[in-house]
Amino acid sequence: MKQFNIIGLMSGTSLDGLDVVYVNFKHDKFWKYEIINSKTYKYEKKWISFLKNISKQKINSIIKIDKDYTKLLSEYILKFINEFSIKEIDFVSSHGHTALHQPSNSLTYQIGNLPIFAKYINQKVVCDFRVQDLELGGQGAPLVPVGEKYLFPEFDTLINLGGFANITKKIKNNLIAYDICPINIIFNHLSRIIKLEYDDKGDIASSGNINKDLYNYLQRLDYYKLDPPKSLGIEWVNNYVYSILKNFNNISIKDLMNTFSNHFAFQIAKNIGEQDQVLITGGGAYNDYLIDRIKNLTNSKIIIPDPKIIEYKEALIFSFLGLLRVLEINNCYSSVTGAKKDHCSGKIYNP
Repeated sequence: MKQFNIIGLMSGTSLDGLDVVYVNFKHDKFWKYEIINSKTYKYEKKWISFLKNISKQKINSIIKIDKDYTKLLSEYILKFINEFSIKEIDFVSSHGHTALHQPSNSLTYQIGNLPIFAKYINQKVVCDFRVQDLELGGQGAPLVPVGEKYLFPEFDTLINLGGFANITKKIKNNLIAYDICPINIIFNHLSRIIKLEYDDKGDIASSGNINKDLYNYLQRLDYYKLDPPKSLGIEWVNNYVYSILKNFNNISIKDLMNTFSNHFAFQIAKNIGEQDQVLITGGGAYNDYLIDRIKNLTNSKIIIPDPKIIEYKEALIFSFLGLLRVLEINNCYSSVTGAKKDHCSGKIYNP
């Protein structure tokens, strides 16, 4: 039985921190995994500020931040290896952090994926999974569905509630997946206005009231009318959501939280449709108010897994996508991203 030991890392748009996992994969007819170690490294305030505003920077500034961020990732990885006394590593697989994502302009840029990363940590690195898909006419996102197909085969519908909510659906033998709406990128933004990191369990949202004018405005956003494949980036949030908030600046934070929660729950439930059971992961799975609203709007059974899967599913899957790349097995499907063909994506760097 073939085995692989891989470190996977994921940094999402909600800026919760860098998720790192050490995973053992085994293949015997089917793929099996065990998350041996896991940890989230919180970003310092200066890095939260850099990453929050990076999409507004000129390209020269982004290139400079990319070098510094690659160094930062390497420091976290070396710390992780040392902290858990990890000895056997086949390679490190990294998503990086999305600085720019404008598929309509054939542009995507993930920082932290420079060749020097492999030298800093003295390990083989697999990274930069999105660029090739755009070159093949795809959205470059979402990438997680292929990993979900192999590692969570018992579910036909999976939703991750991170910076954005994305959904994967198996329809007959085809996979489709796309971003539904923003989630924690909005909740965390609103929380920081009142000096909190996040709205714990959705308590603030649950204490507010819905603002019908804002709710109706959000429901009419053009993105929701598009057919998949489609994906969202921070640029879309800046252009369409934060600009809307300027016109509704007299609403209290708790009412904003409540309105967004009900809007997001509606969009998520609508996209679930008629499914037997749905696996929900990501930080938003801890938002009791949001989950309750979703449950009220769908007849599907909502499954919330154990905390390790809630928090580290994406890091786990990026470690697996790196493994598929090394084994030269397709890790990007045209039915998901809209690319011209299925392909095997990711760059490999040796120390």
